[in-house]
Parts: sequence; C-alpha cells; structure tokens
Amino acid sequence: MKILVVGSGGREHALCWKLSQNPKVEEILCAPGNGGTAQVGKNVPVKDDDIPALVALAKEEAVDLVVAGPEVPLVLGLSNALEQENIPCFGPNAYAANLEGSKAFSKNVMADAGVPTAPFRVFDEFEPAVAFIREKGAPIVVKADGLAAGKGVVVATTEEEAIEAVEEMMVKKVFGSAGDRVVIEETLKGEEASFLAFCDGRNYALLPSSQDHKAAYEGDTGPNTGGMGAYSPAPILPKEKYAETAEMCIRPILKYLAAKGEPFKGVLYAGLMYTDEGPSVLEYNVRFGDPECQPLLMRLETDLLDIMFACIEGRLDEIDVVSTQQTACGVVVAAEGYPGSYPKGMEVTGLDEADAMEGVKVFQAGTAMKDGKIVTSGGRVLCVTALGDDLGAAQKRAYEAVDKVHFDKSFYRRDIADKGLKRLK
Repeated sequence: MKILVVGSGGREHALCWKLSQNPKVEEILCAPGNGGTAQVGKNVPVKDDDIPALVALAKEEAVDLVVAGPEVPLVLGLSNALEQENIPCFGPNAYAANLEGSKAFSKNVMADAGVPTAPFRVFDEFEPAVAFIREKGAPIVVKADGLAAGKGVVVATTEEEAIEAVEEMMVKKVFGSAGDRVVIEETLKGEEASFLAFCDGRNYALLPSSQDHKAAYEGDTGPNTGGMGAYSPAPILPKEKYAETAEMCIRPILKYLAAKGEPFKGVLYAGLMYTDEGPSVLEYNVRFGDPECQPLLMRLETDLLDIMFACIEGRLDEIDVVSTQQTACGVVVAAEGYPGSYPKGMEVTGLDEADAMEGVKVFQAGTAMKDGKIVTSGGRVLCVTALGDDLGAAQKRAYEAVDKVHFDKSFYRRDIADKGLKRLK
C-alpha cells in the first residue's frame, strides 16, 4: 500500500512514523515533507496548498490513501477533489472544514447545535464593529474570520487595542481576505485543554485529552506561537469526563453536519476553555493539532491506518481505539526569534542519541536534509516526545532527551506539563 501524507511539520513526521508501522504500508510519500519525513519515506516538492498538483501526484503515483496534515488543503477542498478521482482521503470535505476555515461559520454552527461557547457577534464592516467594542468594553476578543496562520486572534485588554485589531484586519488587510469579516466575542478566562476524536460521519472514537502551550516563554508569557509543547492526558479533563465532554462538543457537531448532508470524516479537535462556569468551546480544528499530535500518536496503540480507513468507510464503530495508560510529554525546540524572524541552516546534532533512549521519539518539524546532514529550515524545529508511567516521569525523560539534541541559536520552554503536575498535587 502506498500513502501520501500532505504537510511539512512535526505532525506530518509523526503521521508518517505511525503509518509506517503497519506492515501493509510499502511506501510513504510526503508533500512537501521535512528532514524527518525523508527518513521514513520520500519527500515530493509539492506545496500543501496546491490542490491540482496534489491530486495529480496522487493519481500519478497511484496512492491508496491521502492523509491531510494541515488545515489549508482541507479548507481548499482537497478531500472533494480526491473523491472525484476515487482516491480515499483522510480529512473532511471543504464544507465541514469551514469549522476551522471560517470562525463565523464555526461560531454559528456551535450556536445552532447547542454547543457552549463565548457570546459573539460577526461583522462585515468596520464602523459597526467599532461601535460594538465601545458598547461592550474590554477585555474582548477579536478574530479574523478566515485562516491567518494562527495569528488572527487578539485578546484585547483595552478598547483601543481591540479597535486597532479590527482596523489591522478589516482596513489594513494584514491577513488579506481572512480579515474581510471579523468575529468579536467575550473573553473566557481559565485553563485550556485539547480534545480530539476520530469521526466517520456518524460515530466517533475519542483520543485522550491533551494540553498545548501556545505562549513562547515560561509561565505562558511572550507572543503566541504554533505551540511550544504538549502533554497527554491533561488532568483538567480526566478520563471519567470524556464521555460527557464528547456529548457536549463532538456529538452535536457530527449530528448537525450529517443533517446538512455534509458528514464529518477525519479528526475533529475541540479547543476547550475550563472557566468557573464549566467547559466552553473556544474553537474547532479539523485535523490533528501540532504539537498535540506527537504525544497522542506516541500513546496510540490501535493501528492508525486501520482507524483512518474505518473513518473513511463509515465503520468506526467496528474499531476499538485504544491508547496506552502511559503519559506522553512533547517539548518543542525552536529557533531563536520564533515566532518572529529567525535564522536558518544550523546543523542539528544528537538526534540519533535522543531517539535511542527508551520511550523517546524526536519528531522533526522545521528541518531539511542538506549534504547528508539535518539542518534547520523553520521556526519550530523539533518536538522531543517521551513516554513515562506518569506525567512527572514523561516530563523528566523528555527534558533528558532535549539535552541530547543541539543546534545553534535554539530555545525551548522549561515548564511544559508543569500545569498538569500542579493539578495532580
């Protein structure tokens, strides 16, 4: 069996690594891939947003399955285009992918489906948005409607900051057409958790809870990033609450989309905020999170390829999705300056040494192969992930492995999973 994985991050390295464990898999292609995916399969220089080229590649290579890593190709209709060619794709169609592609669409679906979320308003024009901010006051959240590479959300502490955010999005077009429309909502205060489920349009199978760390520096300070580390499970969402939480934030979305004739097949990711009033959904993603994917796949015991085909074929209820009782912790090692500008081309050493540790896997993200060496090519360079019998053991092992890898001008947070450990005390 031949598989094409679309994307180039740590998530895609983890997907290639996990899929390669199935004996039926003979070859894995990754478009465009990175230094890590090149060691599991073959990289192909096709961009993840070039739908015609991806479909042409899948046809030319006669692949048996396409797995979409990031959200962009799904929002652009990769699944729809492949369906027309009778090529299976793991990931929702373009309509369902709007859960991530349009924040206005997502919030309206939540409201219609009865999913708890922050009160909100959607605006297509600048002046009414400003008037609403003046009426409501701060703190308040301003979101660009479309995809903005994770940068289209501003938690404004003053009215002026909120108005400036709207002006940047709607008038100055800093995010292009993604800011043509904005969502303005109440600020929710609390602790976040990520809750992911495999879906086949009707049924769902839950992955364990996890928690991402978005801020660049310790103590959740500094600019927002794509994620500086994650661990699973997250004590704020314990196993005994999974079923209840899924009925609150997974089941209603599946029912709503099925009733629309647009069944959701793939991974549905609910970003939850635990407030004093209980859990509320901040947002939905339509794919594995990065870096949550890495610890989650480290824990997954059921074969990933079998799960994916069960989702596509609408028979997920036949599969028992099981994760190990062990805990996993992933620490992102980034290039100095990230999420702003950062240097590239530094050689990465110590990867084999870290990978040789028991229960450790280093997933590569912003890397490339050059002259037989792994060099940095992005901001988030590695996600060093480890299993342990409890959260403390997983965290300790992950940081021991981090100590074995090196590249110049690197940094990482030293407090990944501390929030979870604090809750367990």
